[in-house]
Amino acid sequence: MYNKDFWNERYANEEYVYGKEPNEFLRSRLPNLKKGRILFPCEGEGRNAVFAAGLGWDVFAFDQSESGRQKAIQLAKEKNVTFHYEISDALNYPYAPDQMDMVALIYCHFNKSIRTTVHRNCVRTLKPGGILLLEAFSPEQLKYTSGGPKDPDMLYQLKDLRMDFSEMNVELEESLETELNESPFHRGKASIVRLVLRKI
Repeated sequence: MYNKDFWNERYANEEYVYGKEPNEFLRSRLPNLKKGRILFPCEGEGRNAVFAAGLGWDVFAFDQSESGRQKAIQLAKEKNVTFHYEISDALNYPYAPDQMDMVALIYCHFNKSIRTTVHRNCVRTLKPGGILLLEAFSPEQLKYTSGGPKDPDMLYQLKDLRMDFSEMNVELEESLETELNESPFHRGKASIVRLVLRKI
């Protein structure tokens, strides 16, 4: 499992290892939604949080990596936006009930032992009617070299995600092969899953 030291080392260089541009799925969906409070778990260097803040969302983010947070704050200064960014791991973040209008899980991969708990915490912090957006690698990603965990227990199948988010309404659900071009760590053919869910 990836720990704080792994991510601090990955984010230590000046270069933004996943780039400064937002995830394409997020970019395509977020401008069409009513602005509110949005949470980005495991946000790393801040590319998605900065994008949302630029659209006028009230952005909350967290990551266990101090070096990721530093780079996120620097990117926010470059783009002249502000957001709230805390140091926390996904299990211990204080998911206050009914606080967020949206949660965006962009390549937030958790081991089976904690995945369901974290996902249900994300649902809990959504307001009724709130949206959860997810993009992540599927088990078929193991045959590709375009990124993601090499541990099958950290890759996501739609059937497991349906169980984690069983109390939400499905607005979009897809499993597909795509071409990633987000950075050297996310580049090439990839097998991913996507969800857009709404809290009842």
